[in-house]
Amino acid sequence: MGLNELTLLEAFRGLREKEFSSQELTADCLKRIKETNGKLNSFITISEEEAMAKAKEVDKKISQNEELSPLAGIPVSIKDLLCTQGIKTTAASKILENYVPPFDATVVERLKANEAVIVGKTNLDEFAMGSSTENSAFGTTKNPWDVSRVPGGTSGGSTASIAADQSIYSIGTDTGGSIRQPASFCGVTGLKVTYGRVSRYGVVADASSLDTIGPIGKNVADIAVVLQYIAGRDDKDSTTPEVAVEDYSEEIAKEIKGLKIGLPKEYFVEGIDQDTREVILKAVKKFEELGAEIIDISLPLTDPALAAYYIIQPAEVSSNLARYDGIRYGFSKRADSDLLNVYLNSRSQGFGPEAKRRIMIGSYVLSAGYYDAYYKKAMKVRTLVKNDFDKALEKVDIILTPVAPTPAFKIGENIDNPLQMYLADVFTVPASLAGICGLSVPAGFAAGLPVGVQLLGGRFAEKIILRAGHQYQLATDWHKQKPKI
Repeated sequence: MGLNELTLLEAFRGLREKEFSSQELTADCLKRIKETNGKLNSFITISEEEAMAKAKEVDKKISQNEELSPLAGIPVSIKDLLCTQGIKTTAASKILENYVPPFDATVVERLKANEAVIVGKTNLDEFAMGSSTENSAFGTTKNPWDVSRVPGGTSGGSTASIAADQSIYSIGTDTGGSIRQPASFCGVTGLKVTYGRVSRYGVVADASSLDTIGPIGKNVADIAVVLQYIAGRDDKDSTTPEVAVEDYSEEIAKEIKGLKIGLPKEYFVEGIDQDTREVILKAVKKFEELGAEIIDISLPLTDPALAAYYIIQPAEVSSNLARYDGIRYGFSKRADSDLLNVYLNSRSQGFGPEAKRRIMIGSYVLSAGYYDAYYKKAMKVRTLVKNDFDKALEKVDIILTPVAPTPAFKIGENIDNPLQMYLADVFTVPASLAGICGLSVPAGFAAGLPVGVQLLGGRFAEKIILRAGHQYQLATDWHKQKPKI
């Protein structure tokens, strides 16, 4: 067993007990990246030099018995949407192909303050738009369980890097399911935090009222540790409130006897893959065995939520991506002296098909004469979706659902059918609109492919879903299954 196969907590204990060094651990991860990245394309940038220098620095501190955080000396991969000072941040787009940020995102800053070792930047759908990591200017990422299939999106590079043991944990983003869905497809654990729980400062904006940043790991215990260090108020992000960061590692040790888990009937409708449904129902039974009370509930706005999301998200995208104009930074086509042509040529050649599609949809729904009919109405639906969840969470502690209607689909299967691709987000989008937290935990296999179960909690209720997820993982070993790659 290579050191790269360790969990974060196992690596932490091994480093502190001096069984191996951070340099050895980091070298094992980098070796694994080099061996498998040609098959998976999970990384856009590998920061070998920086990683080994940091590992050496941490080893020196460990040898001097300095008190260090559990993240010190442990390799992490970062989704290439978070700004990293001195390391390229491309957002998987040609328009930012050579952009090197002069600053760190707050999350990166916090990881660095805790001596984390950054091994590289992972692939994603361009500007975090997609459900398959096929929409990248740097090529498609492949699923480690079956390289003919997608890893999910948009954090597909991050989840593939964990499934293939290329890094010990990863940082992804979730706007409408971009951590939970690929975590399910790749058989790893992923957390979408409450909106505002983790600072968005320094993260390339997708849809600002929906974007969240969260950890992806080999188990819930690791995720609880990482969240402890990246969560909390940030003066640079006004959406982060003064809500205390709890001791998640302590919380997850508590049993779940008496916990009320709601099953929304709208998430178990026709159209869900039969094998996937069976995996989820077996997970429900396991929670029942652990002492949880299962209650049938209803979330009536589930269907309209998807339609509302695909109006709100493109609207915010069209606004956020307006800054990439070929003038200030990024890709620029300046052959023409005419300013309008510089704009048009830079954007038409710099953005990929999905980014253009969403910019056009967003610009349309925000345009005069259509704003009230589409955007304003979608925002009203969003409020109703939030109310749906609030009412349900008054009756239950957690809502349990599938993460996606199917396991990972074939590469190319939905690429020419955007509507079918958008439907892959049907079970993750409603929670994003409501701004609540969600956890994807491996729960079994359908046709040999991983399937995750989704646990949803109220705003800032991460401790409850992490506790339920951890207790489930203590009773099962789905999260320990590894692909042969």
